[in-house]
Order: sequence, then C-alpha cells, then structure tokens
Amino acid sequence: MESKLLELKAKVKSLHVVRLMLMDLRVRHVGTFRQIDTYYNIPKGRLKLREIQGEKKAELIFYERENITGPKKSKVMILEIQEPESFKLFFQRALTKRIVIEKKREIYKYKGTQIHLDYVKDLGTFIEFERETTDSVKDRKSLDDLIKKLKIRDKDLIKVSYSELALNNDEEKK
Repeated sequence: MESKLLELKAKVKSLHVVRLMLMDLRVRHVGTFRQIDTYYNIPKGRLKLREIQGEKKAELIFYERENITGPKKSKVMILEIQEPESFKLFFQRALTKRIVIEKKREIYKYKGTQIHLDYVKDLGTFIEFERETTDSVKDRKSLDDLIKKLKIRDKDLIKVSYSELALNNDEEKK
C-alpha cells in the first residue's frame, strides 16, 4: 500500500533540549529503537531495508521524495520482510548496496505528526517530522506550527536523506 507523507528533517545541536520542548507539548512517546537502514542503488527513488534491533522481521521501504528544504511531499511503500537474512542474501546478488546508516531513533506522536529524534552514527543529531497527508495545505500548516514551537531554524533544514548526507560526508573526507 502506498502512503503520501509530508516530511521535514533538520539538524539539531542537542536532542536533550528538543526532548524537553517536546515534553512541554505533551507528546506521546512511542518508543526508542536502534535501526540499521541498508540503501540500494536503483534507477528511480530510494530503496532501503530497515532492520530494527531485537525484531525478527524487517521492512523494505521504497520512497520517492523531493529534495527541498522545508516540508516535502513523499510517496512511500513498505513491505514487511519475514526472513531478513535470506532477503539480504537475495539483494546482495540482485542489487548493489549504496550505503548503510545506523541510528538510534526516538519516536513521538503529536496531533497526527510522528516526530523522530535521531542520533545517526557519523552524522550527528536530527529531528524529523512525518505526517500522512490528504490536504497538504492543512498538513503543511501543522508542520510549520511545530517548526515554530520547536524553534527549528531555516538554516538547519536538510534537503536530502541520511544516505545522501553520509555519501556527501564521505566525499568531503576524500
């Protein structure tokens, strides 16, 4: 099944400070997870296999998203994978691995928006919003309100996925 989302990602200096602001908003904490996202090279969109530490199954996630700062529209399809190890072997033969991203993700819910506080290995700390959308004007206003409440600055907004950030980071080190 395909979902339409409105998303936003921003770099933050301190997850602790953002966490305190979230508590003031009375958000609901969903959980904290260690995730490993393996991205694969494909001709269109992005494809990743997400494994969550302690889970026996994984998710195969395909998405297409604009590379713009601020709220961006995306189309997402998710398949549950019952046997991730077999699937990874299959993918090793069929596709080229692009990059692996490891992160610790705290998930919160606030008025229909899922908020992620991410510590991404080798990249730093980020906040991410995801909101299913049917009315992008109303949903955009909801994200804009959160941006103000959480004091997210325009200069901290991120255009691209963690995979592109990591690849760009690797290029800069060379």
